[in-house]
Amino acid sequence: MRKSLIAFAALCAICHAAHAQSSVTLYGIVDAGIAYTNNVGGAHNFFANSGNLQGSRLGFKGAEDLGGGMKALFVLENGYNLYTGALGQGGGFFGRQAYVALQSARFGTVALGRQYDSVVDFTGALMVASQWASGFAAHPGDLDNMNNSNRTNNALKYISPTYAGFTLSGVYSLGGQPGQFNRNQVWSVGVGYARGPLVLGAGYLNVKDPNYSFWGDNANGRAATATPSASNFPTSRVISGYASARTFQVIALAAAYTYGAATFGVTYSNSQYKDLGSEPGAGLTPPGGFSSGTGKFHNAEVSVKYQLTPALVLGAAYDYTKGYGLGDAKYHQAMLGADYSLSKRTDLYIDGVYQHAGGTDSTNRPAVANINLLSPSATSNQVAAVIGMRHKF
Repeated sequence: MRKSLIAFAALCAICHAAHAQSSVTLYGIVDAGIAYTNNVGGAHNFFANSGNLQGSRLGFKGAEDLGGGMKALFVLENGYNLYTGALGQGGGFFGRQAYVALQSARFGTVALGRQYDSVVDFTGALMVASQWASGFAAHPGDLDNMNNSNRTNNALKYISPTYAGFTLSGVYSLGGQPGQFNRNQVWSVGVGYARGPLVLGAGYLNVKDPNYSFWGDNANGRAATATPSASNFPTSRVISGYASARTFQVIALAAAYTYGAATFGVTYSNSQYKDLGSEPGAGLTPPGGFSSGTGKFHNAEVSVKYQLTPALVLGAAYDYTKGYGLGDAKYHQAMLGADYSLSKRTDLYIDGVYQHAGGTDSTNRPAVANINLLSPSATSNQVAAVIGMRHKF
């Protein structure tokens, strides 16, 4: 009997140790506010808006210690609209992220699933829309995907260990089209540096058949959106006329430096929608729009945020977008914001955005203001503001 009790106790100890080496965490963000715009198709509007500072989400993440410096990891994360309960990202149950990974302290991490590209990882986090400002403050039309409008399906991703402050990453997405190796292919590479007050990031993104592989990567899966069809691009006139592009390419750089209570930031991106007219399908080229050539953009953002008190952050930024190659639209955008922490997990925020447009946009028409996530203005000017609350758990 005594031997049996000893064996049982030993077994319990082993089970407890094994359990202690594995973990599963439930986490999420609940973010909701009331927004205002002065000009959507010529009319002002007050509306409820979910996911302003950060997209509302619910996720599970886990890790298992495999020994020898190795871990197995997973992340399953969905997005949702707090006001309606509807799933985000085209209705994908885990539309934000879904991957499994093997991590080595010495060699880095390899992950498989639906993931972020390297531009998002290394430069997107340094733009103001990922910090104290709302999604309205993203670069017009999120033309460079730095605000993470699109994820990458079918992705193989590598992230290196951090050496002397440097981290490297690469992402490759299999197109999945029989006999067409390059069809719907997505790949990106990036590097980041963080040491002391200085943070730097650089990324490159290349997307084949972006109307289907990137803007069409919804819950139905890539195969269902690979057949030529109507445009999957957003309605933003900043980029909507470029849905027939063969390739979408982004080069992005970003930097931030903290001095005392102030953090100064800058981002730059060059985005190109190449070989218009290469993708057939009704609605890909708007009537009177560009049927060939390459639409290109320079985008530059400068910002400052100031930790006025331990609880209160103030921010200001200016963003300039210049189209070239085809349309020559110019977008001037100014942003102001404040974020007040009630606790480590709950904060209140207010954010305002003003945009002025000029030139000719992607639809080959006179450009109108078109703040990210909103419908086009009827004029060259548009204002948006939001006040809300965010809770993290």
